[in-house]
Amino acid sequence: MSELSSAKRFGKVAVMLGGTSAERPVSLNSGAAVLAALTRQGVDAHAFDPANRNLGDLISGEFDRVFIALHGRYGEDGCMQGALELLAIPYTGSGVMASAIGMDKWRTKLLWRAAGLPTADWAILDAASDFAAVEKKLGLPIFVKPAREGSSIGMSKVTEHGTLAAAYETAAEHDPLVLAEKFIDGAEFTVGILGDEALPLIRLAPAPDKAFYDFDAKYIRNDTQYHCPAGLPNEQEMALRQLALDAFRLVGGRGWGRVDLMLDSLGNPYLLEVNTSPGMTDHSLVPMAARVAGMDFDALCLKILEQTLV
Repeated sequence: MSELSSAKRFGKVAVMLGGTSAERPVSLNSGAAVLAALTRQGVDAHAFDPANRNLGDLISGEFDRVFIALHGRYGEDGCMQGALELLAIPYTGSGVMASAIGMDKWRTKLLWRAAGLPTADWAILDAASDFAAVEKKLGLPIFVKPAREGSSIGMSKVTEHGTLAAAYETAAEHDPLVLAEKFIDGAEFTVGILGDEALPLIRLAPAPDKAFYDFDAKYIRNDTQYHCPAGLPNEQEMALRQLALDAFRLVGGRGWGRVDLMLDSLGNPYLLEVNTSPGMTDHSLVPMAARVAGMDFDALCLKILEQTLV
């Protein structure tokens, strides 16, 4: 099959980007990169921003499939997936249930814990919480985060007694459901998922002046270090890849995604969260791991889109 005929099999493709979540700027960058990659390969791809387009335009525009490059609420949380199901338009990535669960860090952790998969201890916070008791239970430091936001938005690291309430208020500005999570003292890793395969691990090393891998370290600064290969013994790397696959499958994930985890000082793993629509920017992690596995960005985008043909 020639490259042109191969590209034509996808028909007309909407690259869904932007949206209305707090992660809109990141999504615009992801979508632009995906759109350029598909266009370079002859795919009839078009930008589609649901913030200023009616979803009915997908039907009137005779789109055949959708590449979802949305992040956050109304794009990654099952809402858009449900709409596309009703419109009978194939789309990339996980379905309604997995997207909704994956966007909710608390319910993801509940599933993992129930299935015996390792994840750090936590507490749910609200305005009436006994913050001193939570500090005592989890110990310091504590990570506080909106349970249904991504890109570390609204997240903070509590290192001093008496400051948990302020961290809760910051997180609650973004989501009424706020998660306090026990700090794991160790290295942070991420595992890209593509189809039934876990990609090589990436070890994340923010600059020494960063308290954690936050939005700034992810998307703005250029001094965050990414180690891929991650430098782990092969047996340990393969075990962590399998753990990530198990965690992804448990929430019902399909197609592609990313699982984040920590290793403590003794080498014990703790799952952090699952991303069902990961970033595809020049700072993004799944493309980085794919390159190490021998797949460039254009090929990765096409591979993800191919999953809509099944």
